[in-house]
Amino acid sequence: MRKSLKDTQASRSSITRRGLLLGGAQAAIIAVLATRMRRMQLEQADEYRLLAEGNSVKIRLIPPVRGLIYDRNGVLIAGNEQNYRVTITREDADDVDRVVSDLRRLIPISQSDAEALVTDIRRRPPTAPVTVADRLSWEEFSRVAVNTPALPGVSPEVGLSRIYPHGPDFAHVLGYVGAVSDYDLSKIENPDPLLRIPKFQIGKTGVEAKEEEELRGKAGQRRVEVNSAGREMRELGRKEGDPGVNLQLTLDTKLQNFAHERMKGESAAAVVMDVTNGDILAIASVPSFDPNMFVRGISSSEYRVLTEDDHRPLADKTVQGLYPPGSTYKVVTALAALEAGVITPESTVYCPGYIEMGGRRFHCWKHSGHGRVNVIQSLEQSCDVFYYEVSQKVGIDAISAMARRMGVGVRHDLPMSAVAEGLAPTKEWKQERYKQDWRIGDTINSSIGQGYVLASPLHLAVMTARLASGRSVVPRLIRAKDGVEVPVPEAPPLGLEESWLDHVRSGMIAVVNGAHGTAARAKIAMAEWKMAGKSGTSQVRNISAAERARGVISNAQLPWNRRDHALFVCFAPADNPKYAASVIVEHGSGGSTAAAPIARDLLLFALAGGLPPLEAYPSNQRSAVKARFDALDLVDPDIAAQGGKSRA
Repeated sequence: MRKSLKDTQASRSSITRRGLLLGGAQAAIIAVLATRMRRMQLEQADEYRLLAEGNSVKIRLIPPVRGLIYDRNGVLIAGNEQNYRVTITREDADDVDRVVSDLRRLIPISQSDAEALVTDIRRRPPTAPVTVADRLSWEEFSRVAVNTPALPGVSPEVGLSRIYPHGPDFAHVLGYVGAVSDYDLSKIENPDPLLRIPKFQIGKTGVEAKEEEELRGKAGQRRVEVNSAGREMRELGRKEGDPGVNLQLTLDTKLQNFAHERMKGESAAAVVMDVTNGDILAIASVPSFDPNMFVRGISSSEYRVLTEDDHRPLADKTVQGLYPPGSTYKVVTALAALEAGVITPESTVYCPGYIEMGGRRFHCWKHSGHGRVNVIQSLEQSCDVFYYEVSQKVGIDAISAMARRMGVGVRHDLPMSAVAEGLAPTKEWKQERYKQDWRIGDTINSSIGQGYVLASPLHLAVMTARLASGRSVVPRLIRAKDGVEVPVPEAPPLGLEESWLDHVRSGMIAVVNGAHGTAARAKIAMAEWKMAGKSGTSQVRNISAAERARGVISNAQLPWNRRDHALFVCFAPADNPKYAASVIVEHGSGGSTAAAPIARDLLLFALAGGLPPLEAYPSNQRSAVKARFDALDLVDPDIAAQGGKSRA
C-alpha cells in the first residue's frame, strides 16, 4: 500500500531531524577533542614534553595550615609561627653523603646528627623528603637557598610550626603536637598521605590529639619541574589545601592563668564550671610544663627534670588523678539516705566520737564527738559517725548509684587525654575485682569518701555543679568550631526532691558561714556572693591501733608525701548558683586550711571577672590577701584585645 504524500513528508522531516542531531553531536565531540588537543599541544606542551623526556614533573604535597585554638573571649592559645627548614629527597640527590657534607658547611649540623640523618634518609622511601634541619635563622636559610643549584635533592622551605603563647597555663588541656612517628602510623589503618611528610606535626595529647582530624585540614598540591639532577627548576601549578578548623574553647585565659598562679608551689589541681550550662572556665593542674619544648624538641636533660619531679608536672591531675574524695563525698551519702527514706531532714544521730562494728572501732575526726546532729549539722561540722550510721541502713549499692547520678564514677566525654572513670564501688564490683564479699566496714569507709571510692577533681566539680543546679549538667570544653556554636546538651533534672537538695545545700552554706563550720575562715564577706562549700581530707596512709593509742602523728611531723590530701568543693552565689569549683592540694593536710582558700579565690575571680575586690574578704584577712595577690605573676588584663578572632 502506497504512502500518502503527507506521510512521506513527515518521514523525511523525521530523518532530517535525526541527521541534524547526530551531526550536531559529532560536531560537539570533535570540538571538545580539538580544544583538548590544542590545550595539550600549545598550553601544556612544556609539561608533557618534560614528562616525555624524563618524567621530571613531580607532585609535592602542601601541608595545610593547622587550625587555631582560642579561649572563650577570642584570646589565641594555640597558634602557628613561621618555620624555615631544609629537606632532602634521596631519589633526587646524586650522593647523599656528599650533599649532607656540603650542607654542614652552610648550616650547623653536628657529626652525630649528620650520621643519624644519612641513616634516616636511607631508611625512608627514595621519594620521601626528609627534614635536614628546621627552625633555621633567616641567615642560615638564605645561605642554603642561594646554594640550592649546587645541592641536588635539597629544598629550602618555609612552613608553619605550632606555638603556645601561654606556655604552661594550657599545657595539660591543649596538649602538644609532635612529628609523626612510626608508632603513630601503625595505629592508623589508612594514614593520610600528609602523615608521611617528614616531621609533619600531629596532636600527641590533649585537645590537639582528640581533635586532630579537624585541626589538621586537607593537603594541597604543587607541580614542580626538576632537572635530571633532581633540582627544582620552577613551579608549574599549585592547588592550595583546606586549612584546619578553628576551635574556641570554654576556658577563660585570665581565670586559667590565675588558677595556675594561685596554686604555684603546690602539687594541686582545680576545676571551675558554669553550673548553668556545664562550661569549664578553668581546669588547671600544677606544676605544669611548657608544651613548646615538645614542639621544638625536648632534650633528655629537660625531660629528666620533668619525670623526676615528685610533684609530677607531666600528669594532668584534673582528669587523670584519682583520689579518695574524703568528706566532700558526704553530700552523696546524705542524698542517698534522704532518697532511700532511712532519714528525714529532721533526723538526728548521736556521735560519741566513734562507733564499734565487728570488733573494730571506727573513729570520728573529732575525738570527743559531736553529740546529736542532723543532716545540716553533720555537714557543717563534718561528723563522720552520722554517715557511719546512716550508710549501714542505705547500703553501698544505693550510695554508689547516687554517686553516679551526681557524676562520680563515670567517664565524662571531654577532648582531653586519659580522662579517668573514677570508682563508685558496689558489692558486685568487689566480687569481680577481688573475689571477696562486701563487708559492712567497706560501706562505713565509703560513706565518708574513703576505702575504695575514687574521684578526680573533674568528678567533684560536676558533682557540685549538679547539686547546686539540681540538674544533670554535663561538662563541656569546646564552645564553637569555625565560629559556629556547639549546642549545649540538655541537662534534665536529677529527679531528687528539692527539699533534699535544699537541706544538703544548707549544710554546705553552714560549712562556710555557720558558727561551727569547718571552713569558716574561707567565708566571703559580700552577701551577694555568699559561698557554700564542703571540705575534705583524704588519708594516704593507714593509722594503726597502736599509733592511735599513743597519739596520732600530726601531718606537720610527717614527710610531705605521707601527709593527707586536702580537698574542697564549693559553689556561689549560694542563693542563685552560677559557678562551682573543686580543688585538691596533694599532701596539703587539711581541706579547710589548704584547699578552701584557693577555691574561694577562684570563685571570686570568676564572679568578679578579674582579680577579686578586697571587700569580698573578711577585714582581718585583707592585708594578707593583698600581699598574696601582689606576688602573683598574672596575665595582662588587656590580652583579650590582642588575641584576634576565630574565623566565622
